[in-house]
Amino acid sequence: MKPNSLLRGAVLSATLLTALFCSQQPALAADATAALPTLTLPADWYPESLATGPDGSFYVGSWRQGAVARVRPDGSAPEILVKPGSNGLANGQGVLVDAAHKLLWICSGNWGYTSVPSTPSALKSYDLASGAPRASYPMPDKGYCNDLVQDSQGTLYVTDSFHPRVLRLLPGAAALNIWKEAPSMGAGNDGLFLNGIALDGDHKLYVSLVTAVPYVLRVDINENGTAGAVTRIDVPRLLKNADAIRIYAPDRMAIFESNAFGKTGPYGGQVSIARINGNSATLETIVNGLNDPSSGVIVGNRVYFIESKYSLLFPHKEHPEDVPLNVPFDLQSRELPK
Repeated sequence: MKPNSLLRGAVLSATLLTALFCSQQPALAADATAALPTLTLPADWYPESLATGPDGSFYVGSWRQGAVARVRPDGSAPEILVKPGSNGLANGQGVLVDAAHKLLWICSGNWGYTSVPSTPSALKSYDLASGAPRASYPMPDKGYCNDLVQDSQGTLYVTDSFHPRVLRLLPGAAALNIWKEAPSMGAGNDGLFLNGIALDGDHKLYVSLVTAVPYVLRVDINENGTAGAVTRIDVPRLLKNADAIRIYAPDRMAIFESNAFGKTGPYGGQVSIARINGNSATLETIVNGLNDPSSGVIVGNRVYFIESKYSLLFPHKEHPEDVPLNVPFDLQSRELPK
């Protein structure tokens, strides 16, 4: 998510979301295709991103509570896996399951509006089974950790919403380092830059921008792991703030348009499918009328998505006691186009 237009007079115009599920997550095992069409999340969760594990479970971060819930695909009650504020987690942003190392990764933001203390933005890891803290990697230069993706070698790539750059964490490294920085990586008109991130194989990395623009960006990854050229992938209309992006097949991308600037009201968000051909793509919207759909995940032939409902939070910055209570949240789904 990105803090939306209700805050334009007081803070930056967009919330910093990210995405979620991360596109490095493989298609789930056969038993995961039995996931229910709709699954319940904890009340007052205000989810920002989600990922899936090898058993088909969903891991859903809370932007409000600084926590992560595990949701089984059979519809059983959700479990709070990462407790609120654990390891300094604040605004829960992009979530990623690293099954090979039995880790859960999540970006922690410092935007506020949380029920836990705000902390400097960082990339954090937790034990996938127990939710116990494992590590924390601060964002350099007061950056903002928004979303992340992992390649087949275990390297993590992280978008920075406060700088036009992608950071990288190599396996075993002690700190995040700048992998690619370029003025073209983000419009920057509102002081914000990158948002979602996805990989198509190990050599094509895609990022979306916080600002509403009619394109996403592709960054080539060279054989030696260095960053190559940045290329615009044009789409036929203005994206309504492309938040999370998920590659689910070669040259096929799900785009979660969160409508962060709210120009069409709180129910202007939508989920669209991009078919990429060279430096352009076609778009097909598969569901609209959503309230801040900041992220999603592909499960079999269905796309699961969240509605973050941040418009219920942002009017109450000065009076958090007025935030409504017992607001319901869930994971919904639609079938992918054939």
